[in-house]
Amino acid sequence: MREQQHLYICSDSVGDTAEAVAQATIHQFNAEQVKMKRFGHIKQEDEIRKIVEDAAASGGFVAYTLVQPELREMMKSEAIRLGVRAVDIMGPMMQAFIDTYGDAPKRKPGLLHEMDADYFRRVEAIEFAVKYDDGRDARGMLQAQVVLIGVSRTSKTPLSIFLAHKGIKVANLPVMPEVKPPTELFKIPSHRIIGLTMDADSILKIRSERLKAVGLPDGSKYATLQRIVDELEYAQGLMKQLNCTVINVTNKAIEETAGLILEYL
Repeated sequence: MREQQHLYICSDSVGDTAEAVAQATIHQFNAEQVKMKRFGHIKQEDEIRKIVEDAAASGGFVAYTLVQPELREMMKSEAIRLGVRAVDIMGPMMQAFIDTYGDAPKRKPGLLHEMDADYFRRVEAIEFAVKYDDGRDARGMLQAQVVLIGVSRTSKTPLSIFLAHKGIKVANLPVMPEVKPPTELFKIPSHRIIGLTMDADSILKIRSERLKAVGLPDGSKYATLQRIVDELEYAQGLMKQLNCTVINVTNKAIEETAGLILEYL
């Protein structure tokens, strides 16, 4: 069994930028064993020393966004001293601005997260996605900018949250033959509905792993190929009836599917 890998996210703000880059990178590898540890609002050099020491002990590496010069220098020197790879996410971009335009950075952590209208819009969208996840309240679909529909395990919830971080209000609805879709679904303009589908074999693999994760025995109807094919055929018919855009998410990263949805919008 492959040993767990450790990635340390370090920032003098909240660390969202470094984590987003790390997550995008992890998706390019078979890196199920990666454990990310995030350290935000770093203010002292001792904090950096401790983090790099932990990374050295675990055989991991550090990704950081530090705008304070003394903290960045401390990170570089400690990484060299302990033989730990440290990736500066913002440094090269800031230096490019300095070299190209002769401008000086504000060196203020967290400028991306100042309490502006855009920030509150994203928070509201995230709260909306959580409230109207998994068809909990069909009335939310009428207020949503995007409604995701699809059978179980087609990435509806993670896509909803990802789009919410972009400020998009998303509701999602699981589709299954035994449950009649809510009337609200047929009141929504087709361009606001996105149907998610996936190859049956891929869903079978995901559902089988899900059963193992929750400790349920193999052989459940939920994770049989025939059941999945029946669900997909029913969902396909519903999506055709709604005349909505359909995206096959097989082997697509969440970011890729979200990018397609944003293009449609």
